Amino acid sequence: MTSVKAELGETKREIVDRLKRADATAPALATALGITEAAVRQHLDALEQNGLVERRTLPPTGRGRPVSAWALTDLARELFPDRHGDLTVELLGALRTALGEDGLARVIDERAAAQLKAYRKAVPARGSLRDRVDALAAVRTAEGYVAEVIEDDDGLLLVEHHCPICAAATACQNFCSSELQLFRDVLGPKVKVERTQHLLSGDRRCAYRIT
Repeated sequence: MTSVKAELGETKREIVDRLKRADATAPALATALGITEAAVRQHLDALEQNGLVERRTLPPTGRGRPVSAWALTDLARELFPDRHGDLTVELLGALRTALGEDGLARVIDERAAAQLKAYRKAVPARGSLRDRVDALAAVRTAEGYVAEVIEDDDGLLLVEHHCPICAAATACQNFCSSELQLFRDVLGPKVKVERTQHLLSGDRRCAYRIT
């Protein structure tokens, strides 16, 4: 996989990033990237040869031929940060053994406090809610969460398409509850934050409704 990473040019990386967010057809990718459909198909063919993408047939929406969309394979997960999951899980086990559950919880609380301090520097205390959540999404993306903000009739949805600490969160779900509280503390008491999708509950991503 190291060689594939090295050969992954800018356009292929953009395609991979977009497919991480959602499956997409070649025409949709061409429109999003501002390049021709033929060029997109060339990049997809190369990614398919490397085992990074695959075709999936979309459910029919009417008459006509079935439409194929492109999706990432499990192999493509290695293209995204994993924060050395195995080592993290081992360290969590060692901390749990040495300090007990209460001690481990205190360690996670200390981490959250440090995160809160850093996030408050990056997320403005004033301004529109959209601007503040956009700033939070930018911080999370920089940490490897591939975050974006979606606005709909119900307000804002902070979506995280990747979890770089998934192994740690699986071993100790205090990380997930800690991050939810972190978002609430950063955005303040007048903002409501609720998790609506959770990767560890079987969803494809984590999502937070913010109002």
